[in-house]
Amino acid sequence: MKLAKGSILFASFLMGAPGCYGAPVIFAASGANPAAVQATVDFFRTAVGTLNPNVAGSFASGRREINWDGVPDSLAAPNNLPANFFNVNSPRGAVFSTPGSGFQVSANAGVAAIKFDNLNPTYSASFQTFSAQRLFTAFGSNILDVNFFVPGSATLATTSAFGSIFTDVDIANTTSLQFFDASNNSLGTFFAPTANNGLSFLGIQFSAGERVSRVRIISGNTAVGPTEAGAADIVVMDDFIYAETSGVPEPATWLLMSAGLGIAGFMRKRH
Repeated sequence: MKLAKGSILFASFLMGAPGCYGAPVIFAASGANPAAVQATVDFFRTAVGTLNPNVAGSFASGRREINWDGVPDSLAAPNNLPANFFNVNSPRGAVFSTPGSGFQVSANAGVAAIKFDNLNPTYSASFQTFSAQRLFTAFGSNILDVNFFVPGSATLATTSAFGSIFTDVDIANTTSLQFFDASNNSLGTFFAPTANNGLSFLGIQFSAGERVSRVRIISGNTAVGPTEAGAADIVVMDDFIYAETSGVPEPATWLLMSAGLGIAGFMRKRH
């Protein structure tokens, strides 16, 4: 799918998940600096809801955000970030996983090398930030999964929208967000627009009852570390923005809900 820069798009997908869903709303923009994507990011924020505080428990509506700048220096580069930092230390209902070796938040100026120059001294010339001054990456892989929980708990949860800022997306149809429901059915894959040495934003909102339990983020086609040359596209992330998470009903609750829907359908047919 070709995404228009600086626009909000609508798209429908034939999905493997049971049932019929409406078209997700796609928010996509890219450009040379934060101003180029700011309006689209703000549209997404407004669509998702008011920003909630970073506390345990779920709110009835609104959104959560992660901008990495509150991470303590001791858990930033060259040190790794714990996968559950944004569910335990700062409760926002997000836990990360990767087939690589971990995660890093870039360091603050004056503390250590900025913008992942600790991994490759050329990176600060290519990467810029949307919200200064830190960035985020998986380490040892370009694949990152964001798993959702009721903030501050071990209770699995779902959300209805997720978006990410990417920096230095060079190759089209490479950097992507793939969404999965609670049964691990794919709800679709969406690609970030390109912006060489610039910023890209991609946000997806599901508004027809779909619930997202996991988002797989593919950042470029190569893990951070090697020098970017030729066909290598090394991409890292800035802000995450997502709708408030809510708990997944227990299996018995799902059965009761299904039974209720079945009875309701039967009664409609009789009338």
